[in-house]
Amino acid sequence: MANDYYAILGVRRDAGADEVKRAYRRLARELHPDVNPDPETQEKFKEITQAYEVLSDPKKREMYDLGADPFASGAGGAGAGGFGGAGFPFSDIMDAFFGSAASRGPRSRARRGRNATLRVELDLAETAFGTTRELSIDTAVACTSCEGTGCAPGTHPDTCETCHGRGEVQQVQRSFLGQVMTARPCPACGGFGSVIRNPCAECSGDGRVRTRRTVKVKIPAGVENGIHIQLAGEGEVGPGGGPPGDLFLEIVEKPHEIFEREGDDLHCTVQIPMTAAALGTSVTVETLDAAEPVDIKPGTQSGQVITLYGRGVRHLNESGRGDLMIHVNVETPNRLDEEQEELLRRLAKLRGEERPPGKFAPGQRGVFSRIRDVFNQH
Repeated sequence: MANDYYAILGVRRDAGADEVKRAYRRLARELHPDVNPDPETQEKFKEITQAYEVLSDPKKREMYDLGADPFASGAGGAGAGGFGGAGFPFSDIMDAFFGSAASRGPRSRARRGRNATLRVELDLAETAFGTTRELSIDTAVACTSCEGTGCAPGTHPDTCETCHGRGEVQQVQRSFLGQVMTARPCPACGGFGSVIRNPCAECSGDGRVRTRRTVKVKIPAGVENGIHIQLAGEGEVGPGGGPPGDLFLEIVEKPHEIFEREGDDLHCTVQIPMTAAALGTSVTVETLDAAEPVDIKPGTQSGQVITLYGRGVRHLNESGRGDLMIHVNVETPNRLDEEQEELLRRLAKLRGEERPPGKFAPGQRGVFSRIRDVFNQH
């Protein structure tokens, strides 16, 4: 073949249909005679148009790839009948310059309402087990006076005299292709095709008013701080009586005086004297359900964790609960009377701990060692 259509469009031989179309539209905008009116540019424009006609048609492209004449079958187009032929890609040129998403006809006044977000503060028990809340929200609702139409009672929108109800006006422009007709939204009616000459006094023609209403919502068990719950159709009503948007509840969990939450597990700290840690004891621990006795085994060390299984937060949308982790903190007395000090000294002598050497475990090095390691890293 005399012409390399792939080279003319600047695409690979295995280029897909979308890639071919994008390449053609890009070149059409650059080489269109209305942009570059010189004769050489017009010839290049004819070349890319002929190349696109062949490569965008699967049958013609197959014949071209086989070395046959893609126009031998008599099909019209830029190569057979010029720009007025049946194969001329007029719609693609229009898409390249004006886009392919132009609307037709009047648009509706009814539009979907906006979504709304409401922060809901809950305590730990409410997030753990779920609750029901009645929430007051300020939002837009349909105007009861005009029932969402925006017109005063007893009236209706009048057909726009400028576009005669079409919602758009057309304009004819001349080009080398002949007369090209373009359409744009009617400036008189805003594209609605009708005009409200007697707007509702309550909503000023918007079809909705703002008011406070109460919504009863069920908060599921297991929600946590930052979670959003979507309530479909509970947002603002749209203009012109349009459908409402959605309401999103943002959960804000208030801090608890005892427990700290980590996922579905709860953590708390219990402080016991060193004598109780050494001898063992029983303490009463508050849980989300009720107070429970917890046994402290003899010899319990500071930092030890006692786990109460299934005493945490319920799993969201699942069965079961998290755990309650009780962190033990052993208190060392800092003031002793003479009798107490004597007893401890006797105990230390009995245990051979009057001058303990001190024991260091891995990861429990002194502060100077940690500082030295920091400097060695730099």
